[in-house]
Amino acid sequence: MEELDGEPTVTLIPGVNSQKKQMCFDWGPGEMLVCETSFNKKEKSDMMPGCPFIHIIRKNEDVYSQILRKLFNESHGIFVGLQRIEEELTGKSRKTQLVRVSKNYRSVIRACLEEMHQLAIAGKDPASDRQFSIQVSSLSAMELIWNLCEILFIEVAPAGPLLLHLLDWVQLHVCEVDSLSADVLGSENPSKHERFWNLPGNTQTLTELELKWQHWHEGCERHLQDGTFASSPHLESLCKIMLGDEAALLEQKELLSNWYHFLVTRLLYSHPTVKPMDLHFYAQSSLDLFLGGESSPEPLDNILMAAFEFDIHQVIKECSIALSNWWFVAHLTDLLDHCKLLQSHNLYFGSNMREFLLLEYASGLFAHHSLWQLGVDYFDYCPELGRVSLELHIERIPLSTEQKALKVLRVCEQRQMTEQVRSICKILAMKAVRNNRLGSALSWSIRAKDAAFATLVSDRFLRDYCERGCFSDLDLIDNLGPAMMLSDRLTFLGKYREFHRLYGEKRFVDAASLLLSLMTSQIAPRTFWMTLLTDALPLLEQKQVIFSAEQTYELMRCLEDLTSGRPVRGEPDAQQLQDDDVETTKVEMLRLALARNLARSIIKEGSLEGS
Repeated sequence: MEELDGEPTVTLIPGVNSQKKQMCFDWGPGEMLVCETSFNKKEKSDMMPGCPFIHIIRKNEDVYSQILRKLFNESHGIFVGLQRIEEELTGKSRKTQLVRVSKNYRSVIRACLEEMHQLAIAGKDPASDRQFSIQVSSLSAMELIWNLCEILFIEVAPAGPLLLHLLDWVQLHVCEVDSLSADVLGSENPSKHERFWNLPGNTQTLTELELKWQHWHEGCERHLQDGTFASSPHLESLCKIMLGDEAALLEQKELLSNWYHFLVTRLLYSHPTVKPMDLHFYAQSSLDLFLGGESSPEPLDNILMAAFEFDIHQVIKECSIALSNWWFVAHLTDLLDHCKLLQSHNLYFGSNMREFLLLEYASGLFAHHSLWQLGVDYFDYCPELGRVSLELHIERIPLSTEQKALKVLRVCEQRQMTEQVRSICKILAMKAVRNNRLGSALSWSIRAKDAAFATLVSDRFLRDYCERGCFSDLDLIDNLGPAMMLSDRLTFLGKYREFHRLYGEKRFVDAASLLLSLMTSQIAPRTFWMTLLTDALPLLEQKQVIFSAEQTYELMRCLEDLTSGRPVRGEPDAQQLQDDDVETTKVEMLRLALARNLARSIIKEGSLEGS
């Protein structure tokens, strides 16, 4: 059975008194809304209407930190690079490459840590200083844990070199060591410097270390047994330290920053060739000795202890609980997975640990207005649930600007997310219609391949034309191309615009043929027939006969169908046409013009046949 987690910590929301009022809440993609209700838990007399505050509780506050955003951005490139070179990672070069990737991650943490530290020093606002200090502590812990995991799990240092790595690890993370070393080594006589013995350090090869350590150990043991330093307590204490005497080391506890500093110092003087499998024994005893029962281990202590025990899953679990965001566990787990250390650990709800943590991290990125773009790549590299998660999250991105919408759309199109593309384009088309930007609305509906919405927008174009007598967005309509085949109404709009273009170019015969075909092919809505017939009037009145007798008969039939036939929805019936003076005048003018044109066309065609 899996180990059950403890009860979650209670988050107190400033200004909310849950003891007096019942609370209501609603989950969002990256945050939760909380407010008081009008119900009192105890006394009904206090149930009075009010105007409660709405509190926004963010799931991942760290995405809004400027410095941590640099961490997220720069580590994203390392992560993607690691996924892409996976196929090239073979043989001996694999370990070298993975160690290099690990060091790259650590360098990013270190850079952000130093920048955060400078801000903490230079800050003037107490609240900001406190927040910076918290983040400095968090980043320091991240680097400390990552470095130890790199030594134990990725480099897999054997006995001998292991201690050298641990010495470097302590030296890097105990801040005083570097400055003290520079101070001591820069003096005229380093061995006479007052801080010389405060540095347990090493710059020698493993063989030199083993030989000298053996020499020290034997010599110190002999002098101690002979009582050589009995008259000098300081020298005797130094001799005991060189023998790795625990009591003597603990007497110098103030020189040791923490228990793992004590651990490495102890190993250096007593077990310099410690084997990895024995580390946990020395680590646990060092922790117990250093704390001395006076205090309990901190979360960081538990994480480091789990690492020394080579319990990778416990390290990840403890880090997930202790750290404020998912960045660390997601990237460390991914790297360890590439080291083939997590293949056997699948979660009971359908995903492995690596994917679960990457999904959580990517979900947090989607709560930010720009970092969501990084989250897309993390979802891409989650083979089981990444696609589904991306589809769900991308639909929730607020499309606040058209530029942002285009970015979201590009992501969807690159991944053939057809439904999401249609949905986004339709949302943008509807926004454009509400703002009376018909050209933009038509473009989005075409991009969405939404025939129904394209029809709706085309109708708006036609209605505007009837009201204003001209088209807007001519460039768009003139260049519809094959897109006009998306719907009959869009086809009609494009062809009707083409009719006007032909008429403007004085290509009257072509314009007349196109106009007639729009009516006889039933592509034009019947509600627009009167407009089309009215457009035919100037052509009927031309000196040159434009419509043939057969074409004139077709126009007459259309007019009679419109004035005497059963009306369709949205079309005035015959009685309305008769009662409306303007429409009646139009009909009479059309009949007269058609009759005259028929006579002219018959005469012309008869004379042509006679000749």
